[in-house]
Amino acid sequence: MEPAQNTFTLLNVFYDGGQFMYPLLICSLFALGVMIAKAWTLWAAHRTSRSILDEAESLIKAGKVAEAVRRCEETPGPVAAILLSGLRRVQANDFKTEDVEKAVKTTGTIELGFLERGLPILATVSNVAPLLGFLGTVAGMISAFGAIEVAGQVEASLVASGIKIALITTAAGLLIAIPVNIAYNFFVTRIDKLIAEMEEGAAKILALIWDMSDRKAAAKA
Repeated sequence: MEPAQNTFTLLNVFYDGGQFMYPLLICSLFALGVMIAKAWTLWAAHRTSRSILDEAESLIKAGKVAEAVRRCEETPGPVAAILLSGLRRVQANDFKTEDVEKAVKTTGTIELGFLERGLPILATVSNVAPLLGFLGTVAGMISAFGAIEVAGQVEASLVASGIKIALITTAAGLLIAIPVNIAYNFFVTRIDKLIAEMEEGAAKILALIWDMSDRKAAAKA
């Protein structure tokens, strides 16, 4: 007689988990897509943020505003966008300090919204996945006790299916929520760093404006 083969495969576990495994699968796919997109977006934004800050500062100090504008246009990312919004207005001879400050602030708000896009989905999945798992646990226990009620006696074979569903859905919910929560916190940390660099870029633009305003005032005097 041949020994029974082990059928404990991932697909079998999914089917044994019952109907709650389908919404958990959907949650995991949504989270995976957002995580991949967000990782690529933040990597691209971080890749050139520090270099464009240093390069733009050097060009601005040398009085090469037009060249700084060109470099910012060629560089993707929120830091370059903030620098560009301010420098374009600085290029105008009749620029106003208030207009430049407003442009920089508006661009910063837009870029921040772009960076935070998708984070609510990750936060929702990290909260909903374990709740779906616990809901599956409750459903499995109800099924187990219902089988006992119908049979009128307690046997391991009667409650095994319900308990199996309960354990599988709980494990699935936690397995989804844990990495998603880690990814969410990691992305928030990276975004905070980008925000600091965006503020640094805005400060450089405003410092340039104040310096040019002082020069204009001194020339008129």
